[in-house]
Amino acid sequence: MKGVAIETAKTLAEDGWNATTLHIYSHVGTHMDAPVHFEVTDQTIDQIPVERFVTEAWVLNLTHIQPSALITVADMDPITNKIGKGQSLILHTGWSKKLYTDAYRNKLPRVSKELAKWIGEKGIGLLGVEPPSVADVNNIKEVTEIHTILMKNDIIIVEGLTNLDQLTKEKVTLVALPLKVENGDGAPARVIAME
Repeated sequence: MKGVAIETAKTLAEDGWNATTLHIYSHVGTHMDAPVHFEVTDQTIDQIPVERFVTEAWVLNLTHIQPSALITVADMDPITNKIGKGQSLILHTGWSKKLYTDAYRNKLPRVSKELAKWIGEKGIGLLGVEPPSVADVNNIKEVTEIHTILMKNDIIIVEGLTNLDQLTKEKVTLVALPLKVENGDGAPARVIAME
């Protein structure tokens, strides 16, 4: 995983076991954001209730979405009348296939303002996306606005999902477990889907 620096802390030869010290950016790879990330509230990653990390999730195929496109409410048509309050939404854009390219960060498909509001109105519990952000990371106004709308509506944001092409069902059980970093603004997360 890029974004992680590893230093030798102990060796088997000198200390009796091998161990390393990790230096990790809190939003590296697949990760979960906490509201304090944008100071929407002072809730940190370790304060999000654990029961919110296991949910029913709808997987929406949006692989037709173009680079830099805004994802809109109209794109939600296949699940508009299916998704319920507290359930999760996974946007499968195929974007994880662009990992380690310039486009991955700089031309990502983004959640529109209208969609962010719709997600809040629906009472969705968790939003998962493949790009490293739900908004254009090169546009501080947009990235702040979209995260703020979602977080004010108590939506958990998981970014950097991968392997969504392996899912075959429209609805899965999602397990999204962030590292329990004390006072963390976010943390790398292990996310799995069970069909």
